[in-house]
Amino acid sequence: MPDPLAIHGGVGMTAPFAFTPTAAGELPESGFDRADRLRGDNAALDALWPDARVILLDDSGHALADATGALAAPTGRTLSQGPGGSGLAIFLGLAPDGEAWFSLDAGLVAFQAPERVDLRSAAAHWPAAHAAVFAQARALQHWHRQHRHCGACGAETAIERGGWLRRCTGCGQEHYPRTDPAVIVAISDGERLLLGRQANWPARRWSVIAGFVEPGESLEQAVAREVAEETGLHVVRCRYRASQPWPFPGQLMLGFMAEATPADPRIDDELEQARWFSFEEISHARQQALDGVDDGEGPLLSPAISISRWLIEQWWLEMRARRDAR
Repeated sequence: MPDPLAIHGGVGMTAPFAFTPTAAGELPESGFDRADRLRGDNAALDALWPDARVILLDDSGHALADATGALAAPTGRTLSQGPGGSGLAIFLGLAPDGEAWFSLDAGLVAFQAPERVDLRSAAAHWPAAHAAVFAQARALQHWHRQHRHCGACGAETAIERGGWLRRCTGCGQEHYPRTDPAVIVAISDGERLLLGRQANWPARRWSVIAGFVEPGESLEQAVAREVAEETGLHVVRCRYRASQPWPFPGQLMLGFMAEATPADPRIDDELEQARWFSFEEISHARQQALDGVDDGEGPLLSPAISISRWLIEQWWLEMRARRDAR
């Protein structure tokens, strides 16, 4: 089960996440261009390098930051002390103003910065554009470190296409960055919302159910299976609502709303507890989160930057509309 609470925050609302959920049928606003067309053009990447911004990540995946905690992204020219070239840097893409962005392991350069910021903190406090490139860079850094050797023959792999391909130096096998799909689902019995909690979560923290998609199954089958495995409940229908990239280290969360039979949940070893919550209980928890207070009663909901919280909000809005219509 992927941890939908990989980012822990307070009970208050945080700044919008750099990769907020995209609802079904909607397209995100155009902006950052990942520019696949340039990845195989080394001359073009080298030409972009001197004026490009470069996000530097340390061995822990933290980004170098200035004394205020803001992103410290020097230009390629600063790092290479001259025209230089893109070398081992990963080409992330082009900002709306045409500025190129790369990422690079901080240990490969002499550039120093006073602070290090993790992705969780950046998601809550940095401008969305900076947090988004950090998320992209962090996911790619993790993939590169896991694929230094070929899974087919064991030989070393070499970086190509601006960091978006590793080719085996032995058998020639091509390896591409991977994203693991996971379903995350808000389950209702028509009046109540089912939430679960894991033993290692903060006290009173609850969230919706999530799990990885297994080979050979559809998303809907994954929803039904995960809910049955973790809670013993039978899903009678589900509908897709939104998706959210979740680079901790490399998931894509696919959000669903589902209806299940109103039985008592039976938990497995993945959950410490699972139970139904009334509309009034969720309303109370939601309002406390909005107000940034905690009276010590009731559940603490998922952080506002997560798709799990977005799904809870969607359930609450649907239930409020249904009650107002009565």
